[in-house]
Amino acid sequence: MPATVLVGTQWGDEGKGKITDLITSGFDIVCRYGGGANAGHTVEAEGHKYGLHQMPSGVMVKGVVPIIGNGCIVDPEVLVSEMDMLEADGISCEALRVSGRCHVVMPWHKDLDGAVEAKLGSRSLGTTKRGIGPCYADKMRRTGIRMQDLRFKDTFREAIENALVTKNIELASYGLSTYDADEVFEGMEEYVERLRFCIAETSDILNTALEQGKKVLFEGAQATMLDIDHGTYPYVTSSNCTAGGAVTGSGVGPTCIDRVLGVVKAYTTRVGEGPMPTEQLEGTEVGDTLCEVGHEYGVTTGRRRRCGWYDACITNYAARVNGLTHIAITKLDVLDVFDTIKVCVAYDVRGRRYETVPEYEASFDEAQPIYEELPGWKCDISGCRSFDELPKNAQDYVRFIADRAGVKVAFVAVGPDREQTIKMDWE
Repeated sequence: MPATVLVGTQWGDEGKGKITDLITSGFDIVCRYGGGANAGHTVEAEGHKYGLHQMPSGVMVKGVVPIIGNGCIVDPEVLVSEMDMLEADGISCEALRVSGRCHVVMPWHKDLDGAVEAKLGSRSLGTTKRGIGPCYADKMRRTGIRMQDLRFKDTFREAIENALVTKNIELASYGLSTYDADEVFEGMEEYVERLRFCIAETSDILNTALEQGKKVLFEGAQATMLDIDHGTYPYVTSSNCTAGGAVTGSGVGPTCIDRVLGVVKAYTTRVGEGPMPTEQLEGTEVGDTLCEVGHEYGVTTGRRRRCGWYDACITNYAARVNGLTHIAITKLDVLDVFDTIKVCVAYDVRGRRYETVPEYEASFDEAQPIYEELPGWKCDISGCRSFDELPKNAQDYVRFIADRAGVKVAFVAVGPDREQTIKMDWE
């Protein structure tokens, strides 16, 4: 299999880091193709747990080349900080390569992110305030600073000057402090020196590797329902995090990709504002149980995640939008405590039945979940290591999810550790 894309199928936090870590050893390259330091993922190595935001998970596996593709944006301070953290524990980052076409998060992007959220007030989008949206906006305006600009001091200094011509006007309009080009340059010089070695023509690296028969994993950030085009707009991120983004965000052709693995949490969570039909509010027994048993607090923000029953309509939608070939079901063990488990199989929108996500946001805002109830298994499954060892009701729940999505099940996770994963249909 030359290339595989791994994507989240819900609103993120599905456990992509765990699954990436699980399968990475079977690949030569792991490439992140979208998002920035707003995308937190947790990976484990040699007894250590790391919350990474910018670094591809492939850095944890010796011999695998980690690549940050052109669809990503880079916060130099965060990336250097993660390099220091990993190298302090003996994990080398020497193989890291970052596309020269990646756009760079500058200090003013974070200022503007916070200012816009403050202006929106009760209509705020719930961003991480890490400058992601403003940086992508500059990319689309064709006024951004890219990693290739960091290769030479004069070029970088000139890029800062050019950007501040308009950025200082924008900052002042929000009542924010403006920037001096010399101070920005000096403040970032340390990070630039540290990162210059890894700036590369990554599209060429990836295509050459594929031509040589090497295997590439494209690691998605965020998830389907946060995609700028296909998610719950405007409560989305600023990049294409569906499988199609792997092509535009890396510079490889679509015919190179032949597997798309979607990561599916056995229930539903999201962080931030926006519709969530199956949400069980904070203070309800189900919502609080899912949150506490599942440890549902954001890696990036620390915010409590909104929790609810599994939504099969969303997975059905994700299967179509991404062209899923397989799914990995995570956190099945969190459901051990329930007598019965509800699954949303359709929505009622003013009397019309939908079995997938409505295209119009106004319709999704009004969607009322139509549930089926499945019997729980009421026992600890964290020690199961094969599908046959799972209790029958847990097996039936897995089959129900797979049948609704119409794809094969590659893995079932019954706990946070790597060995607490049941391998099914995956080679």
